Amino acid sequence: MIPLQDALAGEIRLPIAGFDARDDHAFPGRRAAVVYLQGCPLACGYCETAGSMGPARRAAPGEWQAMEALLATRLGEIDAVVFSGGEPTLHPDLPAAAEACRTLGLAVGLHTAGPYPERLEALLPGLDWVALDTKGRGADFDRISGRPGIWRRHARSLSLLLEGDTPFECRTTVHWRDFTLEELERLAMTLADCGVSHYAIQLARRERCLDPGYCTPVEGAPPREALEALVRRLRRHFEHVELRG
Repeated sequence: MIPLQDALAGEIRLPIAGFDARDDHAFPGRRAAVVYLQGCPLACGYCETAGSMGPARRAAPGEWQAMEALLATRLGEIDAVVFSGGEPTLHPDLPAAAEACRTLGLAVGLHTAGPYPERLEALLPGLDWVALDTKGRGADFDRISGRPGIWRRHARSLSLLLEGDTPFECRTTVHWRDFTLEELERLAMTLADCGVSHYAIQLARRERCLDPGYCTPVEGAPPREALEALVRRLRRHFEHVELRG
């Protein structure tokens, strides 16, 4: 017998951690709402959402249905929804929720670090845009994310995006405790050589980092002028490159 609370759940279960009613930067060219999902398998020292996201949990009955109803009230003010986190692909019901959003007439975007390429592959037919969080080159990805073996999974996710036709960007959050300017440039050039055409560099905030050591200034960090000069150099290698923050 199916428990009553499971029967009331409408089969889609997603643990909601937060909601932005409107974010015009979350999905380029779209007026998007952002749904943040609980839980992430990574442990990036600079992470500013770890305190509010917490560990993955089982969604309460009706939790997604309430969010879907809220999105329906926003039609006309938004034309897209972005699933973010945490790591949204952690949750097996995400494809069903994405399809529910498309049924509402909303475009669907995804923010992911690509740790589950098989889940991303299943999601791609229902996505209109992806932001792939690229934390470093090879073993540096594992070091920055705090989890061994993730970079190979991320590389497979990147290959899926390069081989497919879903628009996407790669983005790197930079904390100077993790990078030198030269290492950042090598990462960007590696992505350009792979065929990535849209790239964003975003500066980590230091207010609420998972690792308290990331909340303090880094001695010898490059000045912003040096980072802006790097972005100018990179423009010849990408269709679009952007510095955020």
